[in-house]
Amino acid sequence: MSALESMLRRRSHSKVGQNAPDHAELLRLVEAAGSVADHSALRPWRLVELRGDVRDRLGEALAEAQGGDVAKMVAKARRAPLLIAIVATYRPSEKVPNWEQEAVASGVAHGLSLLLDEAGWGVFWRTGHQTRHEAVRRMHQLAANEQLLGWLYVGDAPPRRHEKPRKLVNPAHHLTVL
Repeated sequence: MSALESMLRRRSHSKVGQNAPDHAELLRLVEAAGSVADHSALRPWRLVELRGDVRDRLGEALAEAQGGDVAKMVAKARRAPLLIAIVATYRPSEKVPNWEQEAVASGVAHGLSLLLDEAGWGVFWRTGHQTRHEAVRRMHQLAANEQLLGWLYVGDAPPRRHEKPRKLVNPAHHLTVL
């Protein structure tokens, strides 16, 4: 499948099944996703693999962050068998500002989501204000120079036969010619 076909086909799956890629498959996909454009080759990102009971700890941290029901938040964290936390790791640089380093981390996450989709996995990206809460930061063991950008939830993809055609953007509304 071409990159163009992957982009046009990509869908977020808000419900995924209970199987996920194993660690070895994930390593190969992360290797490919890490090839995104990266000014000065800073590699200002890392990923955190969350499986099994670790997701319960995430649910507890989310409940603390939102003041919500622990059981409800644990259930949300268990909506996929694999969660991949996307972390921007800001490196000191006179040439590359933090926003650009965060863009690289986001590019890795998007590339990884395309690769997971192409490999037949269902994936959706969750974000929210709780990514900035201290309880969630602690749970992910973030350093002072790191920021959590969200999680890719990964599991079996639902069958594609029931999907509605994707509404594409009108490129003329987003591409300016000078």
